[in-house]
Amino acid sequence: MASLDHVFVLMLENRSFDHLFGFSGLTGTDAVTGANTTIDGLSGDESNTLQGHVYSVQRGADWAMPVDPGHEFPNVLDQLCGPGIPYSTPYPAINRSGFVDSYSRSGGGTQPGEIMRCFDTQRQLPVLHALAQEYAICDHWFSSLPGPTWPNRMFAHAASSGGLDHSPSTSDILLWEAVDGFSFSKGTIFGALKSCGRSYHLYSGDDFPMVAALKGIELADVHRIDDLVSDLVTKRPFPYDYVFIEPSYNVLHDYRNSTSMHPLADIRDGENLIKKVYEALRASEAWSTSLLIVTWDEHGGFYDHVAPPAATAPGDTSPGSKYNQYRFTFEQYGVRVPALVISPFIAKGTIDHRLYDHSSVLATLEAAFAMKPLTARDDRANGLFSLLTLNDPRTTDEQARKVLPPALPPPMLTSPAVPPPDATIAPDLAIARENDSVNDTTLPAILHSAMRQDILMSPGRKNEIIEQVARLNTRADAKAYLADVQRRLRAR
Repeated sequence: MASLDHVFVLMLENRSFDHLFGFSGLTGTDAVTGANTTIDGLSGDESNTLQGHVYSVQRGADWAMPVDPGHEFPNVLDQLCGPGIPYSTPYPAINRSGFVDSYSRSGGGTQPGEIMRCFDTQRQLPVLHALAQEYAICDHWFSSLPGPTWPNRMFAHAASSGGLDHSPSTSDILLWEAVDGFSFSKGTIFGALKSCGRSYHLYSGDDFPMVAALKGIELADVHRIDDLVSDLVTKRPFPYDYVFIEPSYNVLHDYRNSTSMHPLADIRDGENLIKKVYEALRASEAWSTSLLIVTWDEHGGFYDHVAPPAATAPGDTSPGSKYNQYRFTFEQYGVRVPALVISPFIAKGTIDHRLYDHSSVLATLEAAFAMKPLTARDDRANGLFSLLTLNDPRTTDEQARKVLPPALPPPMLTSPAVPPPDATIAPDLAIARENDSVNDTTLPAILHSAMRQDILMSPGRKNEIIEQVARLNTRADAKAYLADVQRRLRAR
């Protein structure tokens, strides 16, 4: 069994498995049987119909989408079950017929077939393709619920969303902070690690990672991705048992020039981030005892041909609880997302068809560090230890057939340079849709991260800070507040 000292997780944004890997044609070795196997991808015949027109899956997705597909709870219900099907318990029958219709009604009506276009992985996404070929890819890793970003990300931190089944509004975050933050009845993986003497560190592409909104996360826990690169070089031995990494979001510019892989961002910037993280870890002393998981929080509205199965409810909330808008029972997984599992103890070309979701991150940590599960979800979840099948790590010092790539190919083309992080919310920089409501996509979650850090910097001003955020009405108001908090964070 491999000696595992460090677990790294990089969680990106809003891409389905088929959208990134459906046309990859990857072949390899089955993680369970050892037999030759092929990835569960697309045949090319999959389709949706809208107003009598058939839209089939197509190769050659664009680097960035023209419109952000809908992916809130009602959108996903439409995508999975067909338009107009009401939510019920158990979750309605899934036929995956509503992706084109949902995208059309989300603003993609002029080109509704865009949502069915998938990348030619080997040609368009060389970084992802190289990692999938060299290590392990999980082709039945599902988002933790059929809903949006923030509750899905919470499952990676708590094997639960605390009952949250929707994107929060500013009213939500103000209420949470008034009672000392969003809490989970069973706690988070960060608290569990701390209580058993294990360490963690958080790295982010910008100043307001969503994880910083969680109760219990301190200012000293959050660092920049460039710090990760330098820490892997200078801190020997690498001191952190668990590392969670978030991309940049640039939400005020509709995610453009971010590394998040959000549909409005250029996906090549996200590939550059994955390459940067992998190569920094690969070159470090920590590599030989590390596991890196790269996954996506939810499908972002993109088509996937595999029906998500029923799920185990975490058991820590009930329908209609205080964070539960749709009375969702959490007994249904969301749409399938990609997951790459990377370690020198993983055999080249492993394809894992077993069932995973974001609570598998916790199951892996719990197995690695002898911790108890937090909820019924991670108690039942498959961990990733069984993928570490090699007795000795594959390194560049071994025979050529075992050599691991110290560097990955560059993205297919170089996309425009990402602006420096302080430019993302600089006071003099124009933003997208500045007069639109502050209650827009994940902006309230980013504001919650900022507000939480603001309160930690100035605990005596807590009530004043809450009142200040309550007065934010537009995205321009949000920009001014975020720029001010960013300035003070960087002056610390």
